[in-house]
Amino acid sequence: MTGLGQALAGYLELRRGLGFKLERHAELLGEFIGWLEDRGIATVTTADALAWVTLPERASPGWLQYRMQAVRGFAAYLATVDPAAQVPPAGLLPGGPRRAVPYLYSDADIAALFAQAGQLKTPLRQETFKTLIGLMAVTGLRGGEAIALDDEDFDPGRGLLLVRHAKLGRHRLLPLHPTTVSALQSYRQLRDQVFPRPRSQALLVSTAGTRLIRRRTGQTFAALAGRAGNCRPRPHDLRHSFAVATLLDWCRDGGDVAARMPLLSAYLGHCDPRHTYWYLTGTPELLAEAARRLSRSPLPGDPR
Repeated sequence: MTGLGQALAGYLELRRGLGFKLERHAELLGEFIGWLEDRGIATVTTADALAWVTLPERASPGWLQYRMQAVRGFAAYLATVDPAAQVPPAGLLPGGPRRAVPYLYSDADIAALFAQAGQLKTPLRQETFKTLIGLMAVTGLRGGEAIALDDEDFDPGRGLLLVRHAKLGRHRLLPLHPTTVSALQSYRQLRDQVFPRPRSQALLVSTAGTRLIRRRTGQTFAALAGRAGNCRPRPHDLRHSFAVATLLDWCRDGGDVAARMPLLSAYLGHCDPRHTYWYLTGTPELLAEAARRLSRSPLPGDPR
């Protein structure tokens, strides 16, 4: 392992020890270090960082910012052990971080995704992606959390799902609707028929019986969503959809939405309700419900 490779290993070990997973950052930094080593470069400079970050053609400002964020974190660590290392200054790239406009999946969209998943090559692969998509849609799980689930994390008797691989190493228990429990049990039965001797501890498995790989899973999801006619297909948008649908249900049942927000935050695995508001989008349905609530609420000084 080269000096840069050793430094990257130390950086990832340190950050992961603090609870960060950094899976995507690790992948990007591996590519960055490979690019440097191919050119005989032994440290990080601002010029080289900028050259690598801006390599993708027609990349969005947000994606370039993300690549630079990964490099800056590593460069700051490297500078503690290599005086020649330079940390690219903040604001080097134009534009700031922007919230990607999520695609909110309707029931019809989910049904279309299921239909496309039903066209995959094997029954197990079909059911794996139907189960993955359905589980993310009804729980708001992050994609990485769903893939990381072990079989023992699902407790059908109590209708609970244990999420042990959340951000910052937090665990949480998710109560499941009986229909979700039934769907997971059906998937388990098919999986166990195909693999009577498990090859992995994973709840959701590939056609080889191994745990799903996040990048390949994302590619398959994008292909399914594209064929289903969804725009900007991202698995993470299922999380946005769950949050918005939950809030809409609460508005319609007349409950105290503000008082319930900590419940949604806990279910999504957020430590602060402020993080949950990032997932909420002002859809026409939500705005209509808000207008109806306002029309029923007396204004200050109103004698009603």
